[in-house]
Amino acid sequence: MPNPYLPNWEYIPDGEPRVFGDRIYIYGSHDRAGSDSFCDYVLKCWSAPVDDPTNWVCHGDIFRTLAEKDRPADTDWTDESHYLYAPDVVEKDGKYYLYAYIINSVGCVAVSDKPEGPFRLLSKYKYTTPDEICCNGWFIDPGVFVDDDGRTYMYCGYERSFMVELNSDNMYEVLDGSCIEHIIPCEPRAEGGFTENDTLFFEAASMRKVGSTYYLIYSPKKGSRLAYATSDKPTGPFTYRGYIVDNSDEYPGGNDHGSIGCIKGQWYIFYHRMTNGTIMSRRACAERIEILPDGTIPPVEMTSLGFSESLNPYEITPADIACVLKGGAMITEKNVFERVITNITKGCVMGYKYFDFGDDFSGRTMLFSALVNGCGCAGKISVRIDSENGEEIGVLPVGTDGGALTVPVKCVTRRHAVYLVAETDYSGWTSDYFKSRNLFELKSFVFMK
Repeated sequence: MPNPYLPNWEYIPDGEPRVFGDRIYIYGSHDRAGSDSFCDYVLKCWSAPVDDPTNWVCHGDIFRTLAEKDRPADTDWTDESHYLYAPDVVEKDGKYYLYAYIINSVGCVAVSDKPEGPFRLLSKYKYTTPDEICCNGWFIDPGVFVDDDGRTYMYCGYERSFMVELNSDNMYEVLDGSCIEHIIPCEPRAEGGFTENDTLFFEAASMRKVGSTYYLIYSPKKGSRLAYATSDKPTGPFTYRGYIVDNSDEYPGGNDHGSIGCIKGQWYIFYHRMTNGTIMSRRACAERIEILPDGTIPPVEMTSLGFSESLNPYEITPADIACVLKGGAMITEKNVFERVITNITKGCVMGYKYFDFGDDFSGRTMLFSALVNGCGCAGKISVRIDSENGEEIGVLPVGTDGGALTVPVKCVTRRHAVYLVAETDYSGWTSDYFKSRNLFELKSFVFMK
């Protein structure tokens, strides 16, 4: 299953991956296409077998702060101003506890007998600490962690980080005196050669334990990265170690949120990407990562792979799994059935990583076919491998009407990224006139032997 790994119509950002039993679960916020705000009033859950992380099932609404149709709200103090953001779920003594971040309100804990819910309200957070604890007691982006000794901790914050210990007997009461502020530094550290914004905490705290090392994954102030810091104790101090994924260099960016999860021995970083030309409408993605013996996680590039080891070039590739978008091109939802790359002007780049072309029929030609919507302009697609400036294996003319278009291209073998670069034949004064025109919309493409 390539990235994004959930169906076209589903927008699940801020994904927290959890493995319970023989299934991997994703708990996240819920965006809407065309919205001018982050999230809405519902939390949803998806899951897949650990043996087949391409087969995702939707478990529907698991918690709400606003009634809709025949589904009542799960909270009696919320209204249209109380959006639901960035949840987390943990298991303790056979029960599953959902931690909800509610905008403009103290958050709450809900409980279920099953990891997929539905969850029923257990309690608001209870604490006697002054209201400034974690931004007026909201507990922004709660990341919850149950340690091997049964003690429970919550990590949270916005522009400054906090952690507290919870009463593990009820899972919602903050223990007096347990709050620690700035577990991730607010001031830059000179050692290690890191720049200021590399280390500074922004939001999206998530705790995991690997062996005896505690990993705090978070969104730093720099770009669209997910960074991590480590400690030998759940309470820190934490040392910045680097970043895991950055989706802003070659893709429309915005703040990121996610965590790491292990599926049958393979570690992944779960994160989200922006679509529809906004920093909202975020979709769930995942990349394979490696945790080295020294505890470091080498940064990984953003790819189209998801849970797949490689893409099959001889199967139809939907345009919206592009992991490189440069020059203003953007993925947009036409409807729940159709998602295209639009705003494709001269010089726009659309990249896909990675295809396995196999080892046979070297030296012969193959065909490249693309399904496009015409936009009243004459354009062409330069098909390149390995980089946007890599070897050109063919050029596909795109007429004003679009349609299903095919061209012979040079045969390639083995593993390659594929880059589609938009070009035109306009010259002279018309070149400037048409340079900002939408040349076509890309729907899908395929290679054929």
